[in-house]
Amino acid sequence: MKKYFYVINIQYLGYRFHGWQKQPNLKTLHLMIDRTLNYILEGKYFKTLTSGRTDAMVSAEQAAFELFLQEPLVDEKAFLALFNYNLPQDIRALSIREVAADFNIIQHSKIKEYLYLFTFGEKCHPFCAPIMTTILDDLDVNIMKQGAKLFEGEHYLWSYCYKPTENGVYTREILQCELVENDIYTANYFPKHSYLLRIKGKGFMRNQIRLMMGTLIDLGKGKLTLQDIKDSLVPESRIKMDYIAPASGLILNSVEFESAS
Repeated sequence: MKKYFYVINIQYLGYRFHGWQKQPNLKTLHLMIDRTLNYILEGKYFKTLTSGRTDAMVSAEQAAFELFLQEPLVDEKAFLALFNYNLPQDIRALSIREVAADFNIIQHSKIKEYLYLFTFGEKCHPFCAPIMTTILDDLDVNIMKQGAKLFEGEHYLWSYCYKPTENGVYTREILQCELVENDIYTANYFPKHSYLLRIKGKGFMRNQIRLMMGTLIDLGKGKLTLQDIKDSLVPESRIKMDYIAPASGLILNSVEFESAS
């Protein structure tokens, strides 16, 4: 039977979800997406695959999943509007487009950009909690900026993988890594100063960005040095970075498919 293939871009606040992947007795993004699709498609066959799983409490400005159908959508714009009407308020569909049968959302080459939003030094308004991590200790932001730049390029990242194995692929390229003052997210209850770690690359390991952020936080606290980070990036390094920064500050900012159909 012929199938029809669509890529849908979505954004979501991840604070109340246990990540993307369906899990027994837990509220996940995949569960809510499929439940909504099952309702608006009135029980017709469909299947969904995501471009990558996110952990519990991680949010997204732009994520993507592929929708497989046995009947074509007559009106994609109307379908998107109906989808949004029935999704919970913390999930929004941004766009939909049909793709060719040979498009594979998991294997297709893509570049992902993540942001990590944080502040430090004072207790913040509780409304900040869903998207911003607060570090109550003082941090040396200038040295953290230097540390972030050390991650750019091709490096051996065993130290930044949660539960690494002996046969994993740990030499990876980070296209961009910079720590800057936050000028993207604003609210009248935000602290005066907040910061963003911006990371771009083709593939990330489990908890990689949160381990990198945790390392930079420890650097800012004076627990680590720039040399410690340099030593962790050399081939076959077995230096274990063990501070995983909280998930709620992490945001998937974009997914860019290279030469997609």
